[in-house]
This record gives sequence, C-alpha cells and structure tokens, in this order.
Amino acid sequence: MDRSAAILERFRALYPREIDLSLDRMRVLLAKLGNPELSVPPVIHIAGTNGKGSTTAFLRAMLEAAGKSVHVYISPHLVRFHERIRLGGPGGGRFVGEEPLIEALLAVERANGDAPIPQFELTTAAAFKLFAENPADYLLLEVGLGGRYDATNVIADPLVAAITPISHDHEKFFGDTLDKIAGEKAGIIKRGRPVVVAPQRDEVTEVIEAEAARLGAPVFLGNRDWIAHSERGRLVYQDIDGLLDLPAPRLAGRHQFTNAGTAIAALRQAGIALPTSAIEAGLTDVEWPARMQRLTTGKLVARARADAEIWLDGGHNPGAGQVIAEAMADLEERVPRPLIMICGMLNTKDPVGFFQPFAGLARKVYTVPVPSSAAGRDPAELADFARQAGIEAEPMADVESALDRIDAETGLPMAPRILICGSLYLAGTVLDANGTPPT
Repeated sequence: MDRSAAILERFRALYPREIDLSLDRMRVLLAKLGNPELSVPPVIHIAGTNGKGSTTAFLRAMLEAAGKSVHVYISPHLVRFHERIRLGGPGGGRFVGEEPLIEALLAVERANGDAPIPQFELTTAAAFKLFAENPADYLLLEVGLGGRYDATNVIADPLVAAITPISHDHEKFFGDTLDKIAGEKAGIIKRGRPVVVAPQRDEVTEVIEAEAARLGAPVFLGNRDWIAHSERGRLVYQDIDGLLDLPAPRLAGRHQFTNAGTAIAALRQAGIALPTSAIEAGLTDVEWPARMQRLTTGKLVARARADAEIWLDGGHNPGAGQVIAEAMADLEERVPRPLIMICGMLNTKDPVGFFQPFAGLARKVYTVPVPSSAAGRDPAELADFARQAGIEAEPMADVESALDRIDAETGLPMAPRILICGSLYLAGTVLDANGTPPT
C-alpha cells in the first residue's frame, strides 16, 4: 500500500459531522499555504454530470499534440489516488509521484491542523500546491461535485468554463430537478469569462443562460453557436470561425462526438489556437480508461471465452445509461452479438433509471458487489431493480464468477458482447484485477 494512503486516511477522520456548502474552509486553508491557486497555469474549468472526464481527455490530447504541457485534475481515481493529479511535462506528463504527493499532503495537513474539513478540499489544496510548483502551459480542472461550492471553484478567472451534459445525479446535495442541478453546475461561470455549453435540455439551458447573463459571461451553446456531429464516419465541427472536417473520435459511442466538440469549442473560446493537425491527433490518440474501454488483454480477459468482446464503462446514472446503451446499440447494428451485462452499483444511484435504456437490448444482467466501496448495493437487490426495468437478472458473488457463468452459457447463438458497468469503483477494481491500471 502507498504510504500516502495513511495520510489520506487521517484526512477522512477530519470530515465534518455537518457539511455547510461553502468555499470558506477552502479559502482559509489556501491562504495558510500561500494561496497556490493564484500561481497555477491558465485554467480551463470543466463541470457537468456526464462527459466531464472525456471532454478533459480530449482537451489534454489536443493540447499535448500541439506540444503544450498540461496539468490535469480529475476525480475519482480508478486504481490509485495518484491518477487524480497529472503533472504536465515532456511526453504527455505523468501521474504525481509518491514522494511529491506525500510532501504536498503533509504540507496541507500541517496548515489545516485538526480543523474539520472534507477530504476532497484537503486533497484539492494539495493539488493546487503541486500545480503551482511545477510549470506547465495549462491546467485542466475538473469539478469534483456540483460546481458552485466545489473545492475547485476558488479559481476566479479561468480562460473558459465548460459545462458538459447535465442530468440527474447526487440529488441529495443538489435537488431532484434538473433546474436545481443546473444551478449548481452553472456556479463555475465567472464574471466576463466565456462559458462553452454542451447541448442541453431546455430547462438546463435557461438556468445556465440566466446565470451567465447575470455575470456578463458570453455563452457558446452546442447546437446553436457550435455544432459537432457524425457525417460519413467523420466528425464535422462548425462554429462562427468555420468548419472542421475531422476524423472520428477514438473513444467509442456517439456521445463522444459531443464531448469532442465541447473540447474544440472550449479551446477556441479560450483563445487557444491549435493547428488542425493537433486537433486531429488528439481525436485519434485520446485515451480515457473505463469509459467505453475495450479490454483485449489481461487476467480477466483471459478468463472469458476467447471470442467474447469485453467492454468496461464506469457510468452510473440514467444519463450515462442512455449513452452507453446507444453505444452498445450502434455496435449491435454493425456487428451483432448477444449483449450480457455485469453490473455493480452504489446505493446512492438510480438503478432502474440506469437499466431502462438497456431493456430489449441486453439479454441478461449479472449483478455483482462493488468490493472497493462500503456503499455498494447488494447484488440480489440490484437484480430486482434490473427486473423492474425489464431485463432478466441474476446476482453473482463477483465479476470472475459472472464471467465463468457467461462462459458456461450454452444458449448463446454466438460469442457474447460483455459490458461491465455501473460504477467507477467497480471499473477500478476490474482494471486492477485485469492487470491493466491507468497509466
């Protein structure tokens, strides 16, 4: 186990009994650290419910293809905490090393003392310290939760804010209606700074535009001010500055055309002029683990029947279920195979809403625990929710047992397409067990 894990465990013990939605704790802590957030490279700030990570991955790939060095902050991680903090450098940068991470975490611990504070605020402060101390051209800053009171929202003057598709998630914190959720996400908009918005439902767009108008922030809305769509197997992007005829994104799923378009629009509105060749290279070289990731080698892959397809996606809310199901349907149209799901979810998610788009598409769901989280839903209960959504389901002890059961299936007309999904925590466990962690 990493030595940094002990420090992170101490951070968990400081979690307040009652959370007040505020940035005050974060600002006090950063002041004690010398306000490193004021010394980070120019920021692109990314919020949304689905697509934040993919949009960030496209941005990084395009910038690095142009020779830029890029810091990246994401959450959660899949296998190791270090994945959350990527330090820019030659050859695409690297995850923060163990020793620099320990040094930053200890500095934050000394500055905070024993004051009650969420772990995410402590680790975000450590990330700002690392980003300030290591030179780079840009910082891609992904919101952890919500936007308005997220620890990343201490950045006062980003180059641009980007808001990816918004749907229902984390209702406990942000409310059970899209307009309430959108209000929290729109909290990253800053006075006078441009905001690029992926295509949204009308009620979401209204909230974002109202907040932007209040702050005098120019809005660049998908399907109005910019368009990105598939045409003859390519990505066509167009805005007031012209049209780009580009290769299709490497990441699977039609939703990735929107995420790639959001990234291109954000770069343009940030005033970052990249050669078309860099945008093309970013689209074709991009990597984003556990988001429609095809697993082709590894211990779990070897355990499945040799001719099976195995896909991994950490999406976990109804919006993610919709786009993953669309991606599976597109694959089915091109190369028909019976779809079998292996799914584990947290008890804070909406399982019926996630499963419904797969009704009529998935032959069966094998439900499994999420071993890396105490909030994992019981597989038997999750199977009941899958049945409510109209899909045959059976609980299993773990992913390995589910793969064995699929391998033993005699009623499949051909080799199956296996989708492991429902939780980023489950996805991280799968990548670790498969021997293919993020790099």
